[in-house]
This record gives sequence, C-alpha cells and structure tokens, in this order.
Amino acid sequence: MKLHILAIGRLKAGPELALFDDYLTRARGLGRSCGVTDIQSRDFPESKLPDAKSRMAAEAVLLAGASPDPSFRVVLDERGKALSSDDFALTLKRHLDQGTGVVTFLIGGPDGHALQTRSQAGLLLSFGPMTWPHRLARAMLAEQIYRAVTILVKHPYHRG
Repeated sequence: MKLHILAIGRLKAGPELALFDDYLTRARGLGRSCGVTDIQSRDFPESKLPDAKSRMAAEAVLLAGASPDPSFRVVLDERGKALSSDDFALTLKRHLDQGTGVVTFLIGGPDGHALQTRSQAGLLLSFGPMTWPHRLARAMLAEQIYRAVTILVKHPYHRG
C-alpha cells in the first residue's frame, strides 16, 4: 500500500521539515515489512484569493487533482474523529488487509477544508479540538504514521 500526504502550505527549511523528513524516512524503511511500500509527500501554495470560501474551494481543486484515484482519503480536520495511536494503526492495517492500494492524507490551509473535500473523505481525522498550524500537523502526521508502522511490526518504539 502506498501513502500520500498532500498539504496546502509550503514547508520551508527548519525544525518542522527536519522532523517531518526524519519520521517519513523511518516509516519508509520499516513500512516495507508490513506492506507500506511507499510514502510520498507533496505540498501546494496557499491560495491568494480574497475570501476564505474562495480560497478553500481553490485549494480543494488542487488537493483533488493531486489525489490518486482510487484512493482512501483521510482528511485532517479539527471536527473529525480523534483516534488513539493504536486505533490509527488498526485503521491502516484494515486497509492493508483489504488490499487498499493508496491512502491519501489531506492537510488543508489556514482556512481549513472546503465542504466538498470533507464530504469526500473516507475518514475525517482530528488531532484533537485544537487548531494546529500545517507545519506542525505535518510533523505530527508523519510521527503517527511511523508510530502506526512500529505498532504493526511490533517494534519497541510504541510502548502503549
């Protein structure tokens, strides 16, 4: 199974990018042993349109156009479902077992996701009720993907 991370907002050099890259590198290396064959990431510039609704609509088009089809879409949204790390790993395992070819994670811009993006999600995922900047949300997602892989292969990183 391949994982794709698509995000609005450019991730510039700095600690968040270093952390994101480190966790993805770890997940790529360990993921092969549980069936995660590839993890790709792509980001897009924030829309410069004058109002939030227009910005979200334009960003939705970018994300939809870049999302592989078919793909199980996980949309990160503060109104989504908060999962434990174990439950997140079980969700990935269920897709591995069902033969899902691609899982795509979508991270919105500062205005969030358009309704059309949220309505097309297979899972609305929340990192809790707080709003997180996209730079941190990406690093947190990469860490949770790595943690899920360690849970699946019974690596000692996750001791929950």
